Amino acid sequence: MLVLVGPFQKFVRKVATGGFLLFASTIIALIWANLANESYHAFWHTELSIHLGPYHISRSIQHWIDEALMTLFFFTVGLEIKREMLIGELASAKKALLPVAAAIGGMVVPAIIYTLLNFSTPGAKGWGIPMATDIAFALAVISLLSTRVPLGVRIFLSALAIADDIGAVLVIALFYTESIAWSYLLFALFFLGCIILANIFWVRYTILYVLLGFAVWFGILGSGIHATVAGVIVALCIPAQGRYDTATFIQKVSNSLDKFDCGLEGCGFTVLINQQHLTIIQNIENACHQTQTPLQRMLGGLNSWVALVILPLFALANAGVYLGGMDLQYALTSSITLGVMLGLVIGKPLGIFTFTFAASKLMKAKLTGGVTWLHIFGASMLGGIGFTMSIFISGLSFSEQELIDLSKFGVIGGSLISGIFGLAVLTLAGKKKNRS
Repeated sequence: MLVLVGPFQKFVRKVATGGFLLFASTIIALIWANLANESYHAFWHTELSIHLGPYHISRSIQHWIDEALMTLFFFTVGLEIKREMLIGELASAKKALLPVAAAIGGMVVPAIIYTLLNFSTPGAKGWGIPMATDIAFALAVISLLSTRVPLGVRIFLSALAIADDIGAVLVIALFYTESIAWSYLLFALFFLGCIILANIFWVRYTILYVLLGFAVWFGILGSGIHATVAGVIVALCIPAQGRYDTATFIQKVSNSLDKFDCGLEGCGFTVLINQQHLTIIQNIENACHQTQTPLQRMLGGLNSWVALVILPLFALANAGVYLGGMDLQYALTSSITLGVMLGLVIGKPLGIFTFTFAASKLMKAKLTGGVTWLHIFGASMLGGIGFTMSIFISGLSFSEQELIDLSKFGVIGGSLISGIFGLAVLTLAGKKKNRS
């Protein structure tokens, strides 16, 4: 049990740190956009182009962040999904029951609330905006409570957010793709087939999957399907088994260790002067490399970059809502703003909690690890922090800047309220647990 919990706690700390950086980037973006609105938009809309033979793609800096760097975010999401489905909280029907039910409720109810307020209006296409949960922000809020929140709450919220991400990617792929350029799509499918063949023939060279994955991303980007979908598709094809199994690894390492001969004086720093000892160390290192899976190596290498660089950069490029030219009374009463805010603040906790409660009672799945229903309610409210994915879907939903700004205004406001309320409920749950 300790082997599994340790890495999860490390993951939570890293993501939570990224959440604080997200918050700081959002503040900077809002200040920049409101003090120098023209320079903010001019900078992020500067055009950059990529040429690859006869293929040519030109996008703004903001689009490259949203469609290229965010693909790495979705790639890590896909790796997390695959890992969770293999060994984590989604690995069995019993484990996955509550978080999957929570994710379904947390997507359906907000979408219904938004649609009821925006049916047959210019904002109708934004129904997917309040459906998402931002795991980085949510875990950052939970981290403020330190040990007063059971580990089970963090696990539930993380599994919920990962299941939620599966739904969000499906929504983007199915409902936010307007047209398809088939030549580019066939280009992507060819290289996706190469990735699958590499799996079948037991190829474990990470660099090969990186190159093939880049080709798939390029094809998806040109096809008209949002490029971030490529991140998840490629991630699900990354091998989750190393070249050596555990028994082979133990045998290789044991054989290498048996070859150490230091004499009566001990080894000291002989690896610096003894070529045989250096070779043994290199053999052990190679055994570790051959045992570790490409999935583990990629996830370990990308997590920090995504949490500490890519997501804050995304917030900096997308969270700059200009309030000076906005009629606040109109913004607060707009059906788009209300749909997003109510979807996040009311729809998310209502859907997550009721679906979790119903699944628990119908399937007799009990809460464990000191988690109470008040904890679940607090986590459900934190599920209303939709920031990253919600802002991302806002850009896919609308082309008019006014509608984008209204939806972002609703996302920021709804996420802030959800975070405050969720923190308050979890604090109360911690006090009640301490009294009992």
